[in-house]
Formats: sequence, structure tokens, C-alpha cells
Amino acid sequence: MSSAGQAGTPGRGSTMTSPGSPGSPGSPYAAGSASAQTAPVPAGGEHTGTAASAGPTAWPAAGGPATAPTRVTTPTKPVPPAPRRVKLTVSRADPWSVMKLSFLIAVAIGIAGVVMMAVLWLVLNGMGVFSQINSIIDQLQTSSTTTAKFDLMDYIGFGRVVSLAIVIGVVDVILLTALSTLGAFLYNVCSSLVGGLQVTLTDD
Repeated sequence: MSSAGQAGTPGRGSTMTSPGSPGSPGSPYAAGSASAQTAPVPAGGEHTGTAASAGPTAWPAAGGPATAPTRVTTPTKPVPPAPRRVKLTVSRADPWSVMKLSFLIAVAIGIAGVVMMAVLWLVLNGMGVFSQINSIIDQLQTSSTTTAKFDLMDYIGFGRVVSLAIVIGVVDVILLTALSTLGAFLYNVCSSLVGGLQVTLTDD
């Protein structure tokens, strides 16, 4: 055979490569196959990435299961319920309960009044108000013909003031209790005629 025929005939140890095959130098798969290896595709067809930055991207095989896009939902703030409004009518007041409540309130007011009067007297006496009033009265008596000496403590002494406050407190207890009970009876009569007191309640 001629040298041209020998050169054109491939030898036993040589391999033939076509331009379109992945092993040929002119093939577009040559660079990718030599520089990168694609990672296997997991079940479900989701792409996980490649082993290197260069090279073709591995996509799911044709006909594989397609994953639906994940919908991101943002949590919404719960809306508080609207306040409820309830309209009630006080149709009747129990006179017995009104009497007990008014009695306790009257006793508390009477005790507070006695304590207030005692503290007020002690404060005025400590400031010397009573002694100054006595001195002024003595100066007025010297210019007159009156010989009897006037003493303010005979009229507004501590014992007299406290006793008067106690008497006023007892009268206040009796009057307030009686008037409150009578008012409960009158309210019941008026409520049966024209309706009771309407009250609107809300749960803010």
C-alpha cells in the first residue's frame, strides 16, 4: 500500500473521533466534560447545583415530576373584636339592701366627721388661735365696766367640740339611713310608672 493509504487508514491502536462526539476537540461538550462534573439530580426533579462553577447546568430529565412553586404567606395581625354595648334597666331597688348600705355609709361619715373636728381643734389650739382670741376679748373687757372674765374655752373646749361632733354624727346616721330607704321606695313607685333608670355597659 502507498503512504497516503497508510496515513488515511486508522491503525489498530488509534481511535476515530467525530467532530460532533463529546471526545472530539471541536465538540462543545469538550470543555464542559473536562472541567466540571454535574451533581446527580435528586428524586423530585429539584436542581441542587453543580460540583464546579464551570460547565453545563444539570436540569431535571424530560418527563420528570415538576414541583409546584412555594407560596410564602405573611402572618396577619389578629383584629380585636369590637366592644360590645349592653343596655340595662334598673327596674327595682331593694329597700332593705339600700337601708343597710346607707347605714354603713352614714356611720363612716359620722366617724370621719368626729375625727376631723378633733384634729382641727388640736391644730388651732397648737397655733395659739384660742389664746389670741381670749387676749383680744380681755382687752375689750378692760375698757368696759364688765368685771366677769370671759374664757373662750368654756364654750369651745375640746370635750365640748368632740361631744357636739358625736351628736351630729348620730343624727346624720339616722337621717341618712331614713332618707335613703324612703328614696328606694319612691324609686320603685316611679319605676313601675315610667320605667327604671337605663344604664349602658361596654366591655372596653
